[in-house]
Order: sequence, then structure tokens, then C-alpha cells
Amino acid sequence: MNFNSKTVNKITGLSPRQIGYWDETHFIKPSVREASGYGSVKLYSFTDLIQFKVAKALKDKGISIQKIKKAINYLKKNMPEIKKPLAELKFLTDGATIFVITKDKKEIIDTLSNGQLVFVFALGEIVEELKGKVVELQKERRYTVTVGGKEYRVVLHGDTEDSGYWIECPELLGCASQGDTVEEALDMIKDAIEGHLEVLEKEKKVAKIKKAS
Repeated sequence: MNFNSKTVNKITGLSPRQIGYWDETHFIKPSVREASGYGSVKLYSFTDLIQFKVAKALKDKGISIQKIKKAINYLKKNMPEIKKPLAELKFLTDGATIFVITKDKKEIIDTLSNGQLVFVFALGEIVEELKGKVVELQKERRYTVTVGGKEYRVVLHGDTEDSGYWIECPELLGCASQGDTVEEALDMIKDAIEGHLEVLEKEKKVAKIKKAS
């Protein structure tokens, strides 16, 4: 799955400004697709989401972004086989220092300074939390809309790449639309159904004329 900046904002709680700043400063960049010009969309991976959540959690525990960057740069330099240390390693912090647990669980790298451990960073919990939010975002929702006095069942889907939602009417093949909000998507599918029915009616009239001739 790929996620645009708006979806990253919804899932991680980071502001669009913060996400953009971390990209501009090469802290956490979109690994799927970077912006390539005006109107282009950045796409992040699930691993990128993990990095965002880890960085945010460390920041929320009092670790400055400067110190987080320093720790990550240290890891990249001294452990080059780890491409995405925020996602691949386990972290401990005392509110001033970041400790990193390496592959050898008995060994702890003190990346900044000494301190007393007060917080164990459970990466697994972060991953499960993210998975839950992604599933919730993608969960299908079913609604009924009324067009021309008739009810139609529609299915709403979350869109992680383009943000917002896309919506379809299964009983009218090819009838679909989208919207930034649930309400907008429901209004748009009503318009789509009306247009679809008009096309079907025109096709029936044309068929009758051809049959009569």
C-alpha cells in the first residue's frame, strides 16, 4: 500500500507542515515516490509510516528532532547495513538520550550520552497500531442513497493514495465517483447514478429506433 501526505497526516497525527518539513530536511522522505513538480503527489510506504510514528513518539517523550537526527545519522554511519533504523531497531529513551538495542540484545548503543532509562519504546505496538488504523481507513462502508424515488446501495472505500474516498454503486456496472469527505462522496455518487441512468435511457431509445427501422 502507498500513502499520500494527507493520509499520513490522518494515520500518524503529524501535521502536513511537519511531514513536509521532514521531507525537505531529508529526515523522513517518501520512499515510494517523491514530488516531481507542481501538482505531483508524494507517496509513502508502510515502513515510512513506522518511521513517522517512532520519530513522533520520541519527540513526544522530550527528545528534540535535532537529537533524533543525530542518533539516526550515528546509526547510519556506524551500522550501514541498517537502511531505515527508525523502523528496524528497538529504541529506549530517558527523555534526554536515545539508546538503541542492536541485533545482539545484550548490547546497547548509547548514541548521545548516559542517562537513566525511564521509557522502553515498544516498536511492535506501534506497528500493530498503524495496521489497525490502515485497516479502519480501508474498511468498506455501505450506504443507501435515493435517486429518482428509487433506493440504490452504494459502497464507500478509503483512498490512501489520492486521499478522501471513492464510492461505487454495484448494481450499476461502472458507476463510481469520489469525494474528500463521506458526505461529498455520497452527493457525488447520486450525481453519478443520475448520469448513468440517463445514459442507459438514451441507449434504450437508440436500440428501439434501430429495431423499428
